[in-house]
Amino acid sequence: VQLVESGGGLVQAGGSLRLSCSASGSIDNFKEMGWYRQAPGRQRELVASRSNGGTTSYADSVKGRFTMSRDNARNTVYLQMNSLKPEDTAVYFCSADFVISVEGAVGRYWGQGTQVTVSS
Repeated sequence: VQLVESGGGLVQAGGSLRLSCSASGSIDNFKEMGWYRQAPGRQRELVASRSNGGTTSYADSVKGRFTMSRDNARNTVYLQMNSLKPEDTAVYFCSADFVISVEGAVGRYWGQGTQVTVSS
């Protein structure tokens, strides 16, 4: 399975971007998909996640500004980012979790990442 992110770029503070993550297979097969980000010198952090059942959660820092959605027909998930701030600058990664065993072990695929830069 391959995950390919797109939609990153340079935007001024207060602006918007929409990230896309296209999977090479059906996203229905994944237990959960997520968006993470990693800024220089910092650990990768979870931004948003959406379970196959439709439950979506967000990091406190992006609540009310970011929205994660999915289009099963296109095998694509999106991250709509509004009211962007300089501190949102990071490489954004898409993830997809899949069940490995009946005991509940989970594996994870990662995309290659897309750079988002927010200027002040």
